Amino acid sequence: MTIDRREFLKSATAGAAGVSLGAVPPLSGGSLFADAVPEPRATPLRRRAGQAPDVVVIGAGNFGIWTALNLQRLGVSVTVLDAYGPGNSRSTSGGETRGVRSSYGGRPEGFVWNRWANEAIRRWIQWDEEGQELLLPRVFYQTGDLILREEMVPYLEDTMAQWDRLGVDYELLDVDEINYRWPWIRTEEGVSLGLHEPNAGVVRARRAIESVAKRFEMEGGEIRIVRAALGGADGRRLNDVTLGGDDGSLAASTFVFAVGPWMGKTFPELFGDRIRIPVGNVFYFAVPDRRFMFPNMPSYGVPGCTGWPALGPDHRGFRVRVGGQQGDDPDTSDRWVPPEAHERPREVLERYFPDMVGAAVNETRACHYCFGPSRNFLIDKHPDFDNVWLAGLGTAESFKQGPVLGEYIAKRVLEIEDDPELAEQFRFSLEAPEGRDPGAALDPDLEDLGG
Repeated sequence: MTIDRREFLKSATAGAAGVSLGAVPPLSGGSLFADAVPEPRATPLRRRAGQAPDVVVIGAGNFGIWTALNLQRLGVSVTVLDAYGPGNSRSTSGGETRGVRSSYGGRPEGFVWNRWANEAIRRWIQWDEEGQELLLPRVFYQTGDLILREEMVPYLEDTMAQWDRLGVDYELLDVDEINYRWPWIRTEEGVSLGLHEPNAGVVRARRAIESVAKRFEMEGGEIRIVRAALGGADGRRLNDVTLGGDDGSLAASTFVFAVGPWMGKTFPELFGDRIRIPVGNVFYFAVPDRRFMFPNMPSYGVPGCTGWPALGPDHRGFRVRVGGQQGDDPDTSDRWVPPEAHERPREVLERYFPDMVGAAVNETRACHYCFGPSRNFLIDKHPDFDNVWLAGLGTAESFKQGPVLGEYIAKRVLEIEDDPELAEQFRFSLEAPEGRDPGAALDPDLEDLGG
């Protein structure tokens, strides 16, 4: 049997966990999700040796590890399986940094993403505050975000309308104000305005995933480095997953597959060639001085590129992200940036940051993103199983929302969250919504490109 909601809630009142990311105030009254959760668990949940977990989560990236932590804090026992481990270099969540902004105008799911991203900012800040006591590294830096454009466009107008509705702080800046605040940003050609989101920031991605995994294990969870696949089934119920090597199988009541760019490879019969996994190219340039370091300038977005200043304490460099090459098998693809891809980031520096021209490349990063036909997240049951959930297709936008996504997915799995209209946005479908071409090239104004 799958986990029964009433039985779960009955046991939860005896000490099961609520989401202890904190009582973060919602954006506009009420709870972020409809139903209340039990009080936080006083002691970590521990399983007896040999006892099967309630839930197995396959994938220790952004979707998987946040879901596992929240499931555990809601009172169930969880085991996480990952072929390479949390924060590994092959995962979409394994890069050095990710942007956390909420400018999502011009897209159907934009308002939900906007609201969730702003809630996630609060939770990233609280995560760091809680982590100080556990000697965990700081992961969130509130840089602010500056979008530069030649003229006002519907994307920006819609974003501001969303922020007005949500009560989010922002500034619409003219060229004179941009030059006054950040005179090292070139605006002579093609820039007439800047949309500034002061609460936005940047997360040290790999360290964040490692941090969540550490908390999950400290609170009683188990992470195993092993490859998993669908195992035996009875009708619409999956009994177990088979494990690579000589590890046999693992049974559970419920399974969550959060396998990132491996989604199509794991379920080829479901997705076929309808999932795109392009590779994004990230460059970290050596900075000439503190102007290009946090906190002296914001993260930025220009047509076809996003980036941000060098962050402490590692100071990997000034980040420039541009489009990459078409993706291939995420297990075997080369994670390096070819020489022919170095010209575009140099053009960005020359165009917008002239004092960075000629800067040395400290390092490059390349990682897969994962896009489905809808260009929205997938959070739904497997169409053939009642106890198997699919969570992923992050669309280059999910990392920033991890603290909120994990809570939402966990509550969906346990049937605590019940908002049919919201769930409909994330349902399994191989068809693109009306007016959206799943094979179209990414629009730099509407896609984060933010890896």
